[in-house]
Amino acid sequence: MERFLWICLAGAAGTGARYLVALWAAQRFGSAFPYGTLIVNLVGCFAIAAVMHAALRLSWSPTVRSAITIGFIGGLTTYSSFNYETTRLLEESALGPAALNAVATIVGAFAAGWLGMLCARELLGR
Repeated sequence: MERFLWICLAGAAGTGARYLVALWAAQRFGSAFPYGTLIVNLVGCFAIAAVMHAALRLSWSPTVRSAITIGFIGGLTTYSSFNYETTRLLEESALGPAALNAVATIVGAFAAGWLGMLCARELLGR
């Protein structure tokens, strides 16, 4: 039950962080493109790869690992927003921005995850 509560608390923090990133991105870059969702998804891919490597390498407790990955990173990232925003762009006949969002998210997510793993391995070893 304790692990569950930590996951919920961390999830709330991740969700709050996602909201703040979305606000910041819309103010900074405008709202014609879903920059906030792209940012949190790429950061989340980097972070989950780096955190999981660190957690396994440094023998973090399952509660800490779960709170960070399932809770915070799970609350921070969102596929459903990516799907909705890309679909909305398609419905608005914004094919270029829709394609850019899809490609940047998918390719960027793999690249960010790979980079996160490489950074964690560099810092902590295999």
